[in-house]
Amino acid sequence: MKFYNLVIKYRLQIAIFLLIIGVATNVYAGFWPAFLAYFIAVLLLFGYFFFGPLRLIQEHMESGDMEAAEKVLNSVRFPNLLYKPIRSVYYTLKGNIAMMKQDFDGAERNMKKGLDLGMPMKEAEGASLLQMGMLCMQKNDIRQAESYIRQALRKGLPDKENQAAAFLQLCSIMMTKREFRAAKDFFRKAKALKPTTPQIVSQIKEIERYISRIPG
Repeated sequence: MKFYNLVIKYRLQIAIFLLIIGVATNVYAGFWPAFLAYFIAVLLLFGYFFFGPLRLIQEHMESGDMEAAEKVLNSVRFPNLLYKPIRSVYYTLKGNIAMMKQDFDGAERNMKKGLDLGMPMKEAEGASLLQMGMLCMQKNDIRQAESYIRQALRKGLPDKENQAAAFLQLCSIMMTKREFRAAKDFFRKAKALKPTTPQIVSQIKEIERYISRIPG
């Protein structure tokens, strides 16, 4: 696995090196002895432009090293050449990192590009729609936030933590709209999922303090 990651990381340099070897071999020994070097170089170049280095991001994301993950993303020089599903993931990841840096405009721009390209899995599309809804909440665009979050629930979310987060966001939106019965219903749905993420648990406890006192 480490060897494969090294190949992905340095495949452009390896491809150029093999092309130089191929040309030199072609000049001194003919085309067929140089064919293997040419062939491997072309495969590496194809992978570099068509698939990109996104596989390298996984270990950085798992370890929480977002700076390293961002460096990998920034190493993609020609994103429009990436295979469409991979390009969608590329823009989604850029949106996630921008959101973590509180660059909400950049996050929205990149995540819209990812959604427009189509996500490889419905659950991933649902998660992206949920994030778009949360972005709209940050920008106080309540109407658009509600639309995105409802779409996210229809598409499907990957786990109960995301589902609970979606219901809590809708609960907050309904309270803003003074639709208290709907707010209570969404709160009950979120609580019934028994989420364990500290931030979501904290939100449930905070809302629970006063939701029983509101009408509806």
